[in-house]
Amino acid sequence: MLKVLLLSLLALLAPARPEAVEIPVPDGTLYIQPLAEDAIRIRVLPDGQAKLEELIFTEQVQTPKYRIRRRKGNITVRTRRMSAEFNTATMTLRFLDARGRVLLQETDRYLVRFDNQPGYIACVSFDSPESEHLYGTGQFQDGYLDIRGLTRRLTQVNTQISLPMILSSRGWGLLWHDYGLTEFNPPRDSMLLAPNDYGGEGVTVDATGTAGNRRERRYFQIFTGYIDAPFDGEYALLLDVGREMARRHYLTVNGKPVIDVSNTWLPPTASVKVQLKAGRNDVTVEGVLGDRPVLHWRPVDDRTTFRSPVAEGLDYTVFAGGADAVMLSFRTLSGHVPALPDWIFRYIHCRERYDTQDELLQAARRFHAEDIPVGTIVQDWQWWGKYGWNAMQFDEDKYPDPKAMTDELHGMGQHLMLSVWSKISRDAVLGREAAAHGYYIDGTEWIDFFQPDAAAFYWDHFRASLLPTGIDAWWQDATEPENDDLKGRRIGPDQIPGEWYRNVYPLKVIQTVYEGLRRDQPDRLPVILTRSAFPGIQRYGAVTWSGDVGSDWDALRRQIAGGLGQMAAGLPWWTYDAGGFFRPGDQYTDPGYQERMIRWIQAAVWLPFMRVHGYQSRTEPWEYSPETERRFKAAIAQREALLPYILEQARRVWEEDYTLMRPLVFDFPDDEEALRQDCEWMFGPDYLVCPVTAGGVSSWKVYLPENQAGWEDIRNGVRYAGGQALEVPVDLDAIPVFKRLG
Repeated sequence: MLKVLLLSLLALLAPARPEAVEIPVPDGTLYIQPLAEDAIRIRVLPDGQAKLEELIFTEQVQTPKYRIRRRKGNITVRTRRMSAEFNTATMTLRFLDARGRVLLQETDRYLVRFDNQPGYIACVSFDSPESEHLYGTGQFQDGYLDIRGLTRRLTQVNTQISLPMILSSRGWGLLWHDYGLTEFNPPRDSMLLAPNDYGGEGVTVDATGTAGNRRERRYFQIFTGYIDAPFDGEYALLLDVGREMARRHYLTVNGKPVIDVSNTWLPPTASVKVQLKAGRNDVTVEGVLGDRPVLHWRPVDDRTTFRSPVAEGLDYTVFAGGADAVMLSFRTLSGHVPALPDWIFRYIHCRERYDTQDELLQAARRFHAEDIPVGTIVQDWQWWGKYGWNAMQFDEDKYPDPKAMTDELHGMGQHLMLSVWSKISRDAVLGREAAAHGYYIDGTEWIDFFQPDAAAFYWDHFRASLLPTGIDAWWQDATEPENDDLKGRRIGPDQIPGEWYRNVYPLKVIQTVYEGLRRDQPDRLPVILTRSAFPGIQRYGAVTWSGDVGSDWDALRRQIAGGLGQMAAGLPWWTYDAGGFFRPGDQYTDPGYQERMIRWIQAAVWLPFMRVHGYQSRTEPWEYSPETERRFKAAIAQREALLPYILEQARRVWEEDYTLMRPLVFDFPDDEEALRQDCEWMFGPDYLVCPVTAGGVSSWKVYLPENQAGWEDIRNGVRYAGGQALEVPVDLDAIPVFKRLG
């Protein structure tokens, strides 16, 4: 008994286990910090402490038990499920699972600073064997789901959501802790392309931006250059058009098109992997007048690299385990997903835009009269009318009684979502008040949410003006902010360079709105739709969508790959504008477009949220041909029939940190063919979704992953063995979806 008491006393007197193991290294102090049994954070800080606020890992989680071992030139920090091993000779780290299997190994790491630079350049590279598949970094428009070897530049922009987190098929995940621009597999060489042919008279296009709808004249231009490849092989190319938003991505290599995407708005960069021959490879870019395209490239090798040009230090966390384990650990540290109301998982109807209260209610009444199950109807922008952009006030000439409008929708079992922006016109009464207090990001109309007083000002007016209307859901549009407006500007009360926080503006906006809603409407579950995001935003219940995308077949494929890329980066709620945002002018009469639209809508049934939208469009089912209308309504009915299953799986998201829309690596990590699929996904545990992304087809190639009990086509009950690719018949009434048996 005395021995037990002495041991207990010694335990109480013993120093507490430090939060991190500190190791001096040439560029500062290396911290190895176990955060959980399956998560270890690595930081190299030049002066021994971090200065920027912690925006991602905000949860109070007890430090796990761990052991430190020093032997044979190595320092090992081991938890129950993983370990980090530091080699004192090479100054590099490697990470192992509980069985001692190497998960991830640094090849090099550096942290350097140059004069006249606001921070450090932080870079780390890891071994990446050829057999590995990597997913994540958010939602991009390049069409890649497996991003091993691909080069991407992570910035926030319309249609691009940058999330610096990746997931490996080898059983690990990695979060890169940097709030600014991040380069994934940064290029090694680049060339400013020379302007060549001028494209003549140009074209006029309908465009949309922060000032509303407008027409824009665009003149095309040809640019040329070459890549001097040192050897035959695969290369990663990054095209940067040299402006905040692109109008076209078109690149040829040796006369062969390798990127061909046109849209009213596109991100400034586009990525591709190509085979090059040793020596000169001629390249051509077709852009628009005003572009200054630069082509970057690097050979694809067995390394994966993260690089941030503006950082306070080098900072990343490695998670051990399969996909679901990584998501659980990530959300445990950065915030669990809160519950959402059941109705938001029903069909969401939107168009750009209802122009009056009466116009919206007429559509809602017809949905109700025809017994079309609509959960939410959306009022897009410009409801503020004469009062100025996002003035937090309905123009009563067009919306005489917003509260009565909401009440009538509720009486029909529908809910209202309203588009609200994080910018306010400086000419509005509210804008003049914001300017007088210094609440804008200088030189813009974006509210500086990095200033607590500015965020409080925004929410106070939001609460006072909009909450009394009874509106149910909030669409926070353009939360990037648009045009990369943090770059080169000062933010926050201390006016620090915007480059430090270049990618986290959406996080601050959604935090302001979510916390305000929870405080001022405690009896309601907040619903917030946002166009941009950052790791940690899931704790505010944010739902993202893929922005102002096109409507062609390739755009559909690219949205699916982009959404799955977001799932692999830890955020569970996503959708797209079913039918595409930018639509052709003859959409109501063109059978080709209507076939595409129906395929977008049929696939949307199997997304976390089903939402139709369209620029300058009347998107209601009855606006199209009778057959299209029938199929449109059938898809909405299918979503409604699935609602019990969807709600069951959605509850797992906030109760178990589950992921509803699942890249196949989540459920079939050992099926090599499944890991190559970039346009199929599991919807919960039961359904494999195989969207049709081409027109005029009577059969469609699908891959059924390995599953001992097989798969059943829900359209006709036909059963198939797993582990095979096959052609299945299709018609316009439905896409192939297979139920997982057993």
